[in-house]
Amino acid sequence: MKLTLRKMKGDYIMNAYEEFMQSIHKPMREDLVNVGFTELLTADDVQDKMDTIKGTALIVINSVCGCAAGQARPAVQEALKEAKQQPTHLLTVFAGQDKEATQKMREYFPEVEPSSPSIALWKDGELAHFIPREQIEISEMHTIKAQVTEMLNEHIV
Repeated sequence: MKLTLRKMKGDYIMNAYEEFMQSIHKPMREDLVNVGFTELLTADDVQDKMDTIKGTALIVINSVCGCAAGQARPAVQEALKEAKQQPTHLLTVFAGQDKEATQKMREYFPEVEPSSPSIALWKDGELAHFIPREQIEISEMHTIKAQVTEMLNEHIV
């Protein structure tokens, strides 16, 4: 098998590996994109959006782990169907894949430890609520769905 290398920012990246990893993560990204989330892929994307955002934003720091697949993403999808109050924006970054974007997003809520997956509600230019990985990984999907639904209904008027 011949691997093609390309130069990117001073590093050589294997195209075959990169393509393989993208194919694995694509369905995990689509879980959120298909229900209306905007992927922020770069630090500039995050800064441009967060610095100009009006209203509320539900932010999911997505991840490849099982608790993202089995609990966080399905819970968010179901909560959005059930909540009476809907956020103005649905945003996501993918930890471990879009590293600079994820780091930049985490800079907007420095009061919480980095955590992925995690679910945040941004309101009026500040963090209104945060559900960290530690709560997600020990909870059933329906419990997280209830938390997200309550968060949306409580903080969005």
